[in-house]
Amino acid sequence: MRGVLIAITTIALTAAGGVANAGTAPARPVAASPDKIDWTTLHVQVILDHLGFGPGVLDGRMGQSLHAALEGFQESRGLPETGEIDRATLRALHRYRAWRPTRTLTLSRKALAGPYVNPLPDDPKEQAKLQRLGYRSPMEKLAEMFHTTPEVLLELNSPQTMLTPGTKVVFPNALPTSRAYPQDLEPQWRDTLNMLNVEADVPTADHIVVDKSDGVLRVLDKRDRLLAQFSATMGSEHDPLPIGRWTIKGADYNPEFAYDPDLFWDADSSEGEAKLPPGPNGPVGVVWLDLSKEHYGIHGTPAPETIGRAESHGCIRLTNWDAARLSLMVKPGTPAIFQP
Repeated sequence: MRGVLIAITTIALTAAGGVANAGTAPARPVAASPDKIDWTTLHVQVILDHLGFGPGVLDGRMGQSLHAALEGFQESRGLPETGEIDRATLRALHRYRAWRPTRTLTLSRKALAGPYVNPLPDDPKEQAKLQRLGYRSPMEKLAEMFHTTPEVLLELNSPQTMLTPGTKVVFPNALPTSRAYPQDLEPQWRDTLNMLNVEADVPTADHIVVDKSDGVLRVLDKRDRLLAQFSATMGSEHDPLPIGRWTIKGADYNPEFAYDPDLFWDADSSEGEAKLPPGPNGPVGVVWLDLSKEHYGIHGTPAPETIGRAESHGCIRLTNWDAARLSLMVKPGTPAIFQP
């Protein structure tokens, strides 16, 4: 069945059904988590996200991605690497307190604009018939724009909040301090960076290190000082991370994806090859950073909540917003060191 493109209608946040939309079922059940948001934790996540130490989704909860982000931040500031929100870390973060944990914003037509694809087929042959592997709903798009999940948006807002132009909605504060993206980038890619609220003022990597034991991708300068760090999913027992020294060959923005079942251990070989259209819900998300190791790359994901919790096919998978930010830090020839 080919995916259905749906137009913006009057949509409400609902705890039981996620996105209520006339004639359109939600892509998956959306319900608020039984654990309440911890506001100190959310504030710490927001600050780390701004600084380039990706804590995973902004949800106000402690987890492995936040633990790793705290360790990275602590290392970069010469603090004890506890991975906890301890007193010394709070003191170091205090200077960034102006980045408040949430922002209340008025929805615009541009923010709500589709087209949307719902349902989004699982079969690659059916996906190949679509023009774009886009978001399933405005809720999913808004969540990714603000580096969070639909469940968190439910918690931050009243169930009666209408996702229509002019409505005020509370979001995690993922708004960047700069949107001055390089002028030589393709306009469509600049639009994607802007939509994902990607910080434009980023350091340039001398090299990156992908550390299997820590589950992170580290961005370093010439002196091996840590500049940024992102939680990552990398490899599996079937397709282990290719340990060694590689280089980044280049970037493919909003890429199409050549699906070849022979390259995937868990695919049905009878499916046949397919050329999948671009889109944030494509297998590699919004960007592919090609590596000198054939068939391997660093890329985004259609499921940001699974980063660090699921297996990959040997590649390095980041959230779409972290992969997009990393793309601004590297260039062709940047060394990429993969270690156990």
